[in-house]
Parts: sequence; structure tokens; C-alpha cells
Amino acid sequence: MLSSSAAPPVAPDAAPPVLNVAAYQFARLDDLPALRRELKELCVRINLKGTILLSEEGINLFIAGERDDIEALLGYLRQFPGLAGLQVKESWTDQQPFRRMLVKIKREIIAFGIDTVQPAVHTSPKLPAATLRQWLSEGKPVTLLDTRNDYEIRLGTFRNAIDLDIRHFRHFPEAAARLPEETKQQPVVMFCTGGIRCEKAGPYMEQLGFREIYQLDGGILKYFEECGGEHYDGACFVFDQRVAVGPDLLPTGTATCFACQATLSEEEMQSPRYRVGESCPHCFQTPAERQRQQIAKRQAALRRIADAQPGCQPHANVRVMHVPRALAGLPVLEFLEQFLPSFGRPRWLEALTSSGIRHQDKPLAAGDLVREGQRIEHHEGIVVEPAVATDIEIVFEDEAIVVVDKPAPLPVHPSGRFNLNSLESFLLAAYRPEKLRLAHRLDANTSGLLVFSRKYSIAKQVQSQFEGRTVDKRYLALAHGNPPDDHFRCDAAIGRDTIALGARSIDEQGLPAETEFWVRQRRTDGSCLLEVKPLTGRTNQIRIHLWQLGFPIVGDPVYLPERQLGRQATLAIDAPPMCLHAWQLTFDHPLTGKRIEFRSSRQLAWATT
Repeated sequence: MLSSSAAPPVAPDAAPPVLNVAAYQFARLDDLPALRRELKELCVRINLKGTILLSEEGINLFIAGERDDIEALLGYLRQFPGLAGLQVKESWTDQQPFRRMLVKIKREIIAFGIDTVQPAVHTSPKLPAATLRQWLSEGKPVTLLDTRNDYEIRLGTFRNAIDLDIRHFRHFPEAAARLPEETKQQPVVMFCTGGIRCEKAGPYMEQLGFREIYQLDGGILKYFEECGGEHYDGACFVFDQRVAVGPDLLPTGTATCFACQATLSEEEMQSPRYRVGESCPHCFQTPAERQRQQIAKRQAALRRIADAQPGCQPHANVRVMHVPRALAGLPVLEFLEQFLPSFGRPRWLEALTSSGIRHQDKPLAAGDLVREGQRIEHHEGIVVEPAVATDIEIVFEDEAIVVVDKPAPLPVHPSGRFNLNSLESFLLAAYRPEKLRLAHRLDANTSGLLVFSRKYSIAKQVQSQFEGRTVDKRYLALAHGNPPDDHFRCDAAIGRDTIALGARSIDEQGLPAETEFWVRQRRTDGSCLLEVKPLTGRTNQIRIHLWQLGFPIVGDPVYLPERQLGRQATLAIDAPPMCLHAWQLTFDHPLTGKRIEFRSSRQLAWATT
């Protein structure tokens, strides 16, 4: 990435055997695929290694090999229009610094992203290395601007040079625009490794209004060749296995981190945090730090997906049902009635008549028999789903489980009016291609903690804890009325069959259920804040038990005061909340067996004590 008007230096008597050259030229190049193919064949044939970047704006190359082979390549390139004046910068190494030969076609030979900058048409004036040394020795007022990346500058730079603190040259335009206004009125000398970045940075700064811009001709490496290390502290980063060269243009022995590309001193390479190919003191993270970073990335992705509320856009809605073993062999209509009885026989008949029930995109008839594992699709046509709450929080994630804090209203499963706007659909998109498996359930109107497993084998272990009642679940609930006792229980059995809106009721012949309650606060408005521990896991258990006891949950749209039933299942997004929150979960980690506890940090106005 250097240019030179002088003849290439002659290797010293005891010169290492490998010649390294860097060169670039901005020129109009055509038929890039053919040129790429010819260059790759030539370089492989004459045993050169390195990288050549081609674009319509020119060429940029780093090549190493024997001098005769290097000269053969340069001679070939200089035959092309615009490349006749291709100049190179040379250095020597005792071994080949490149592993292979790459020839790539790029949009730009140095990524910048500003289309109005065209170095083949205009560049800023070049300042010879000797002139810069003279200016600095004389103390001439001048601003030195380093256009390189932060990890390069850490190895060395000119004294008092401005560091823009950028990670990539694409960030240069934004950083340059933030320079103090007064710097536009004085001479600015910018520099980089070999000059190519300044070919673009200079004209851009002129566009920003800088009046006197110079680029160091040949960059730092040319300065080293002609002026040594005067006015420069440290070494210069290079983009090959040498990593860095000193003012003598010989490798310094510096290493670079494979993970973050940071340059490493000998002391840093002795650090226990330096692991070849994995980490270094600059990027090392503890397992806890890596976990927090992963959760933050996943949280951001999940929030983007959920906030988009894909179900609120008109879409073709398809529900998928897989035939369980218990229903295999039934006629389709009978299967549908048993699989989802709340939908109702008349609606299932209508769906079958309109070819809405399909397998492998073929309509099914009411009398067709289903088989175990068969995928049945219910095509509902174009729908628009209601809006839902989207502030889902990922509380914990490791290789086995994911714990989330669900807002409300938000259905967990696709059901009823909701499909794309459901927690499982949001998580499916955020974790794809993984499929998380839910260990337990919460109502759409209930907020709080849910556990998902990341593998089928893990799911069986976690679900067995919920089924075996070894999981300690705690809820907060705001209820109408004031129970006479601060601690009480309910063991009323809950009916197996659904009634209106999929609700259930107390039934002596139903499923056994038991819930424990503690009064945490009695309020002047006649309500009370309860801590709740369900000892069994029946559908709507807490809501039904409080309803049965005469203390229904505030905001419950189904189980109303005075033993009345409501007419709405899922609350609207702008309705007052149902005041039930899954606050705490304690269970055994499926891999370590260690008892772990999670508590929700969600701020709930109604739960403030």
C-alpha cells in the first residue's frame, strides 16, 4: 500500500530470501472476472503468495516471493491502462509471511463508502517523507492525523498525532466530521500504513471544508525507509504474519490476536488470558461476561422481532397440528373435535367444506383417517391479529435452558385469534434454527417467568420436575376483598371440561388441585396483595381457587366477582391488567443438579407494597 518514485532498494549482502511488496493504484479497470482468473493462474504458477484486491476503481496488493517472480507479476500488471506507473514498497523477511494466494473482486480496494470520493480523478497533495521530517524538526505548526484503526495505532504513531479512535476505515467519515472546527484553518498532514487510505480520506476532508490537506507520500513505511524512526514512537502494523515492523522495516516479533485482531506485546502473550486462536487480554471474557453479552444480543434481536408485531399485518394464517398417538386412526372431523374442542364442530365442518384442512397441501375430507405424527394444516385465510405486549425479558440463558419474563397480555402458544403474535412465535424467530421447548404454561393475561429447554433431552428433565411438583413456584396476585386469615389454602378440585371461553370451574369429580396463600398487604380500597404457591399445576388454578373463595383477581376478564363469568378471554393491549404475576421459580438445573432460583424484576404498579 505504498508508492515510491525511487528505484527499489537492493537487498543487503545477508538479505533474507523472501521479498515482500505492497502497491496500489487507482485506475479504471474492466472485465474484472477475467483479470482475476489470469492473475490467480500467474501467481500460482510462479509460486507467489499474498492478496490482490481488484475493483473498478483500481488494484491493491500485498505479495511475497522471489524477486524475479515479483518482477514478472509487476511487469504483467504495468501493461494495463492506468497501471503503467504502479509503484511498490519493498521489505524483506526470512520466511514467507502469507499462507496462500488470494485474488478478490471488491466494490472498493479500500472500503470507505463515500461515492463522491474518486481518487482516480482527484487526490490531495502528497507530502514527501523528508519534508514532513523537516517540518516536525523545525516545529512548524501542523496537525498530524492518523487515519488508521485503533488496534494499529496501539503499536505506534507519530508523536502528538490525532487518534480518531475508529475500529474500521468505514468509520472515518463520521469521526472526521467531529474534528474541532479550528483544525480546518491549519495545515493537516494525514498518514496511514502505505498511503492508500489517505487517497480517499484527503478528498473527503476537503469536502468537509479543510483548507490545507496533505497526505504523507508512501505512508509510514516510506517514512521509515527514508527517515527512520525520527518523530515516531513504536512500530507500524502490517497486514500479514509479520504483524508489525520497526523503523528498520524488520519484523518486531509482535503477535496479533486471532479473535479481536489486537496487537500483543511479549508481556501480553505471557498472560493466562492469551489463548492462541481464542482470546487475549484485550478481548478475554469470563463465562459470566460471555453469557451477559450473549443474552444482550439475543434480547436485542427478540425485541426487534416482537416490536414489529408481525401478526398485526394482514397475512395468510396457517395453524399446524400433529396427530398424537392417542388420536391416531380417527376420522379427520373427530380428530379435530378432540384435538381442539373449543373451536366447535360447526366451524370444523365449515373449514373442511372450504378445503381449509390440508395435508401436504391437499384438502382432507371429514371421513379421512389420520395417522400418528401426521401434520395437519388449518388454513384460515387472511387475518389480522390483535396487538400484544412485547417487552419480553430474557432473564437467563445457558446451553441447557432459557428463562424469560413474559409481559401481558401475550399468549404463550399460537391459539385463538393469535398466531404470529405469540411468545413461542417470537422466540422461534429469535432463536432460529433452534426450537425452544416450553416446560410449563402461563395464561395470556398472566405475566412472569417461564422456563424453556434448548434440547429434547433437557426438556424431559425439566418437565419431569414440574410434573413431580419439585419446582417451587411463587406468584403475586392482587385480589378483591380481605381474607380473614393471613395464611390459607384451597384444595377444591377443578373440572376436566371447559365451559365458556375455555374456562374451567370447581368440580368435585375433577382433577385434584391445591394452592397456598399468604397475605402480604391489606389495602384501604378493599383489595389485598397475596403471595401464592400452587402445589399442583391445573389450568387457571390460582384464578379459579381465588374465585371459589370469593376473592377473585383484580382485572380478571373471565372469573369475575360474585361468581360471575366474563365474556372475554384475552385482554386488549390498552385494558387494565389482570393482576397475576409469576414472580419466582426455584428448581434443579438439568445439567448440574444445583438448585437455582429466579425472581422477576418486572416493575408492576399494582404489586408495589
